[in-house]
Amino acid sequence: MTSPGPLEQGGDPRPQTPAPRAESTAVQLRAMITDGSLSPGEHLPEARFAERFGVSRNTLRETFRILGQEGLLSQIPHRGVCVAIPTITTIIDVYRVRRLIECQAIAEAFPRHPAILRVRAAVDQAGEARDRGDWRQVGTANIAFHKALFELADSPRLMRLYQQIAAELRLAFGLIDDAEYLYAPFLEFNREILEHLEAGDGARAKAALEDYLLRAERLVLAAYERLDEVE
Repeated sequence: MTSPGPLEQGGDPRPQTPAPRAESTAVQLRAMITDGSLSPGEHLPEARFAERFGVSRNTLRETFRILGQEGLLSQIPHRGVCVAIPTITTIIDVYRVRRLIECQAIAEAFPRHPAILRVRAAVDQAGEARDRGDWRQVGTANIAFHKALFELADSPRLMRLYQQIAAELRLAFGLIDDAEYLYAPFLEFNREILEHLEAGDGARAKAALEDYLLRAERLVLAAYERLDEVE
C-alpha cells in the first residue's frame, strides 16, 4: 500500500505562528479524528469544511498546515487534503512513546491521584457501551482511559503530546473494520489495570499495561499487514 506524502508546508522555512482561529479550528478537526468521525484516507473538501467550521479558506488551509505537521493530514496529488493513513513506522513509534510515558506514569502514580477516578469512569463507560453494542463509543472510552493514564504524570506538556497521540491512535485503529474485534479483548485489561491502581500497586499496574500495549501493537500491525495484502 502506498501512503500519501506529508502535507505541503510551502516555501518559507521559517517557523510560523498559527492564527488563533486556525488553532481553534485545528482543535475541532483533531477532535473529529480522535472520536472516529473521520477515517484514514478520507478526503476533506476545502469548501465544505470551511463552511462547516465557519472560517475562510485561508484559515482552513492554515488549519490543514498545522495538522499536516502533526502527521494527521496528508496532501494527495489530484485529490487535495485527506486524513492521513498511518504507516507501520508511525504505529511502532506511537506505541514506543506510549510505553515510555504511560508505563512510567502508572508506576509512579501517587495513591488516590484524582486521575484514577477518571480511569474508573472510562472503564465504566466502556462497559456500558459494550452492553449496548456501541463499539465506537467503546473506542472513545478507551481513548479517555489512556488520557487519564497520561494525567497521572501531572505534566501539561505530556497532555499536549497526548492530544496528537490520541488522534494518531484513532487513525491506526481505523485500519481495522471490526471495532468489536479491536476493543473487546482489552476491556478486562483496562479493568485489571484500574484495580491495581486503586490498590496502590503501581508495579502490577505497570506490568499489566506493558503486556496490554504489546498485544495491542501486534494486533494493529497485523491488521495493517492484512490491509496491505488486500491492496
